[in-house]
Amino acid sequence: MTTPAPDSVPATAYQAEIYLGGLSGAVPALPTDLTTLEQLAREKLDAGPYGYVAGGAGSGATMRANREAFDAWRIVPRMLREATKRTLATTVLGTDMTAPVLLAPIGVQSIVHPDGELAVARAATELGLPTVLSTASSYTIEEVAEASGPGARWFQLYWPTEDAVTISLLRRAKAAGYSTLVVTLDTWTLGYRPLDLDQAYLPFLRGVGTAIPFSDPAFRAGLAVAPEDDLMAAVGRWVPMFTGTALRWDRLDLLREHWEGPILLKGIQHPDDARRAIEAGMDGIVVSNHGGRQIDGAVAALDTLPGIVAEVAGQAAVLFDSGIRTGADVFKALALGADAVLLARPYVYGLALAGQHGIRHVLRCLLTELDITLGLSGHADATTLTPDALVRGRP
Repeated sequence: MTTPAPDSVPATAYQAEIYLGGLSGAVPALPTDLTTLEQLAREKLDAGPYGYVAGGAGSGATMRANREAFDAWRIVPRMLREATKRTLATTVLGTDMTAPVLLAPIGVQSIVHPDGELAVARAATELGLPTVLSTASSYTIEEVAEASGPGARWFQLYWPTEDAVTISLLRRAKAAGYSTLVVTLDTWTLGYRPLDLDQAYLPFLRGVGTAIPFSDPAFRAGLAVAPEDDLMAAVGRWVPMFTGTALRWDRLDLLREHWEGPILLKGIQHPDDARRAIEAGMDGIVVSNHGGRQIDGAVAALDTLPGIVAEVAGQAAVLFDSGIRTGADVFKALALGADAVLLARPYVYGLALAGQHGIRHVLRCLLTELDITLGLSGHADATTLTPDALVRGRP
C-alpha cells in the first residue's frame, strides 16, 4: 500500500515555521524536546492511564537499559560532503512512507484522549507515515481504517486462542485495507507492572480496548448475550482468549494460510529466533522488548539489533522499537541496520496533551530532528546509513 506524501516540503520546514512564528510572538504550544512530554502528560493524566502508558515491568530496569543503550552510541559527523538535499523516504515490505518511521501499535488510547486511535490514524496519514493498529484498540478495525483514509495501515495481532476468532480478525483487517500483519509474541501473558498493580488498573477489565473483539462476529457468536448487554461476560471471554496461553512456532502456518500479505513477528530479541522466523516463511521481524513492559532486567532492544541484522542478512525486513524518543535515536537505529523504526510512547504523550495536533507536533519534531541530524552528520539518504556513522561512546 502506498501512503501519499503530504507535499514536497522538507521535514526541516517545521523548524523554519517555528522561528518565523516567533517574529509575531508565537511559540509552540508543546515543547520541541520530546523527552519532556512524559512529565507534562503525568501532570495532566490520572494515575491509572498515566501508569499504563509510562510504566514498565518490575523496577523499570529494562526501560532504563533501552535508553542507556542509545546513549552508549555516538554519532560521528563527517564534513565536506554533499548533504544539502536529503531524503527520508523509503519503502518497507511494499509500503511507501515519507520517512522510515511507523506509529507503533499501542492499545486503549482512549484512556488518554477520547479520539484515541482515530486521531493517530489521521495524523499519520497527514504526514505520510504508516500506522500499526493494535488489536487492543478503543475503536474498531473499520472505524480506524475510515479515519486513515488513503493512508498506509498495518494490523497488529494479539493472537486469540480460538482459531475462528483469529481468522475473522484477519479477514476484517484485510477487507479494511490493512496491508501487513504484525504478530506480537512477547505479551501472551501480562508482565509484572507495579504502576498498574498499585492502581489496580487494567483497562480491558473495564471494557476499554475491546472494540475490535467485541465487534467481531466470531467472538460474539460465543456469547450468550451481546457485550452491550453483559459487559463482564464479554470481558471474561476475551481476556483469557488473548492472554495466559503461550504461543508456538508450529502455529504460524495458520497465519500464513489466512493472510496473503507480509507478516512480521514482533518481540524478537535473539538471532536464533530471527533465523527461525525466516525459516518459517515470515517476511520480517520487529526487534523489540515491548518498551520494557514485559520483563524486568532484560537485555536492551538496541543491544540485540546488530547481531539480529547480521543473522537476517537481508533475507527479511528488520524493524526496531523500544526506547525511541528523538530523531537522533531514529538515526542510530537505522545506522545499526533497522529498515525502519516504530515510535511509541512519545506520540501517545502528544495525543494526551493535544489530541491530533499533539501527535502531529511530535511527528514533525521527530522528522525535523532526524533530517537535520542526517545532514549535519554528512549523510543525504536515511536508507544508506551504516554502523560506520557511529562509535561506542563508552565501554
